[in-house]
Amino acid sequence: MEVSRVRALRGPNLWSHHTSVEAIVTCSPQEQSIGELPGFESRLRVRFPQIGGLQPFGHYETIPLAHVLELVALHLQAEAGCPVTFSRTTATLETGTYQVVVEYSEEDVGRQALELAQQLIESARNDTPFDMLAALAQLRATDEDVRLGPSTGAIVQAAVARNIPFRRLTEGSMVMFGWGSRARRIQAAEIDATGAIAESIAQDKELTKKLLDAAGVPVPQGRGVSDPNDAWAAAMEIGLPVVIKPKDGNQGKGVTVNVTTREQLDAGFKAASEFRDDILVERYLPGHDYRLLVVGDKLVAAARREPPQVVGDGERSVRELVEQVNLDPRRGDGHGTSLTKIRFDDIAIGTLAQNGLTPDSVPAIGQRVVLRNNANLSTGGSATDVTDDVHPEVAARAVAAAHMIGLDICGVDLVCDSVLKPIEDQNGGIVEVNAAPGLRMHLAPSFGKPRPIGEAIVDTLFKDGDDGRIPIVAVTGTNGKTTTVRLIAHLLTAGGLRTGMTNTDGVYIEGRRIESGDCSGPRSARNVLLHPDVDAAVFETARGGLLREGLAYDKCQVAVVTNIGSGDHLGLNYITTLEDLAVLKRVIVQNVAVGGMAVLNAADPTVAAMAERTRGEVTLFAQDMGNPVMAMHRAQGRRVVFVEEGYLVAAQESFVERIDLKEVPITRGGVVGFQVENVMASVAAAWGVGTSWDAIRLGLKTFVGESDNAPGRFNVFDYKGATVIADYGHNPDAIAALVNAVESMPAKRRSVVISGAGDRRDQDITQQTEILGAAFDDVLLYQDQCQRGRADGEVIALLRAGLSNATRTEHVEEINGEFVAIDRALSRLGDGDLCLILIDQVDAALAHITARVKAAA
Repeated sequence: MEVSRVRALRGPNLWSHHTSVEAIVTCSPQEQSIGELPGFESRLRVRFPQIGGLQPFGHYETIPLAHVLELVALHLQAEAGCPVTFSRTTATLETGTYQVVVEYSEEDVGRQALELAQQLIESARNDTPFDMLAALAQLRATDEDVRLGPSTGAIVQAAVARNIPFRRLTEGSMVMFGWGSRARRIQAAEIDATGAIAESIAQDKELTKKLLDAAGVPVPQGRGVSDPNDAWAAAMEIGLPVVIKPKDGNQGKGVTVNVTTREQLDAGFKAASEFRDDILVERYLPGHDYRLLVVGDKLVAAARREPPQVVGDGERSVRELVEQVNLDPRRGDGHGTSLTKIRFDDIAIGTLAQNGLTPDSVPAIGQRVVLRNNANLSTGGSATDVTDDVHPEVAARAVAAAHMIGLDICGVDLVCDSVLKPIEDQNGGIVEVNAAPGLRMHLAPSFGKPRPIGEAIVDTLFKDGDDGRIPIVAVTGTNGKTTTVRLIAHLLTAGGLRTGMTNTDGVYIEGRRIESGDCSGPRSARNVLLHPDVDAAVFETARGGLLREGLAYDKCQVAVVTNIGSGDHLGLNYITTLEDLAVLKRVIVQNVAVGGMAVLNAADPTVAAMAERTRGEVTLFAQDMGNPVMAMHRAQGRRVVFVEEGYLVAAQESFVERIDLKEVPITRGGVVGFQVENVMASVAAAWGVGTSWDAIRLGLKTFVGESDNAPGRFNVFDYKGATVIADYGHNPDAIAALVNAVESMPAKRRSVVISGAGDRRDQDITQQTEILGAAFDDVLLYQDQCQRGRADGEVIALLRAGLSNATRTEHVEEINGEFVAIDRALSRLGDGDLCLILIDQVDAALAHITARVKAAA
């Protein structure tokens, strides 16, 4: 069994809505049925009994080894604690070759599970050892390393529950919610609205106390110190006991509390100095340690924190008791679990010594042994939820403290006897204010009720009813995609939306190209959704990106399918038929949001049938309203766009909007049929987004279709009285549409310049010139810059073969080089002639033609 071409499908894809790993798996004849592998299944079950039943797939009764790989990879993840449920194996047309798809929750874990599954299968085949416990431990460790921690994860889960999209920006805890101009960002429990100055203030504990004191918030007396002698002097000024800690610290690092002797103070100063040079001494407040969590202008949770401790049983030593407590599955080494393991370090040993104990001491039954004087969860402490007990005055003081510092999410550390009464009544005080506070103690307290912290933070980021989404229009099909994308973007811009766009020419933000090249894949789309100046996005969605990685978003507001034709790379990546291609292209239709719109070409039965696959509404377009599918759709009160007596008509029930095609330059008065179809699709999409009809009319009128608006899409030039048309058509359907368009334009003599893309099938290349040979007098063939795997001259030979039975072509010429061919064609033109130039290097070729036209003017 050979596993090759492993891909991560990071968004909705050909197979499902789930993120998945896809692999090509080749099985030998014997491996195409595990029944041909004696003893294999029983050996597999000995090693991995949790795999369950091995079910045949599709209509096959046999079970290939590829299917076993799929199930093992899925169940390994499930046993490691990953929430995965989807997998499938599909046979390709190549005997013994399968496409295996397995869902993942974390990409690294999914890839690792596939590798381990392959190792397990080899172990079962060869009857060699396989350490299942080690494999699962490896997967769990990887999962804990890469997945979001519980605090950030809770915020993400709350956002998902509100239908807010998210994207992880780093391997750490920085996450973006929403898209474009409506996006917000967090890092752990800190939001993008929090200023750097507020964070700096929170880190400076002395300045924090000064500001809180000015706001009337009770704080312990104290000051900064320079050395142990100064620290002791400060302690004498304040009065023992005291607390010594770093001026700028977090997670209780370097903090020593309840200092009553010079020896303790010197040790505390040394401990604090290991973390910061600036040291603070302040009055020790007796009482319980509370953490109050403020989000926005509300106290949303409160917990009483207890220092790490064990309780004696009269038999085991302190060290053994700690080891026993650390076996609790809720305790981990980092922040990925609800509790952290108790650290048995020098600080713990020192704390024991203060109480006359050592690690080997055996506490009496019921004796409480504290291993640290601070109660941070990160050092092994525990928390009890007390949110419902907090006195309104205490809550008000916590909110005032957060606002004084300027923190949107704030952890307020309070020391007092009880939160049931005001702080001032019990000589308590706020000892710290924390930016980016830990949320674990509130999400999963050791005791008491968990609190919906994620929901509170998301509600602060997004108002009720705001899902952070901008309109996304996805466009796919065989022909017309790029022009349709450009025109939709133009219409949305006319409607006042700052629009981002991706297509085969580049990435555009508000009409300015920021990246060139073929940008019709998910990477470019994701970049647009990151841009803060984008109010709407229009994405050309090519088959390659869909197959490689899936969609860049979970759902779109509008999906447009222009048509399905035979020239769109059939024969590549197991997409061999129009039916295969339609299944791939309809992915965008299947991922239209509820309440969104699928815009479908009713004149193409394959496209029209996609209406059954969407969760949104459907707008159908076709030039002929007599089309039965269109007529039925309109009779049902649904949206249609068609052409009637020279007008583009948009209708739904009693609503009718009519636009004179003479006011739409790109259609040349309605003569260029394929441009009329592109306009219908674009108008339907803009209607689906909610663009006003005044804006749509203005946009159609100002989109002239020249090389600046739609380069390589039926760009028309006047050259010495002849008509020159430049277009990027490169498949039989596109060529047929172009021929239909130019035949409506008068000409004395017609010529065409053409090359062919090497990554098409032979018959697709030959068919192009078969079509042209019946419509043009002169044909100039050239070899384009990139042959895409073809031998030198191979494409030219296929093109010439297509002209062997030409009914009109009188003259065929082969030219070496695109620009040489263009110059040759222009030199042969006379007044009233027409020349169609099928360009390859779009920008450079258009610039060359433009320069020649200007020179001839």
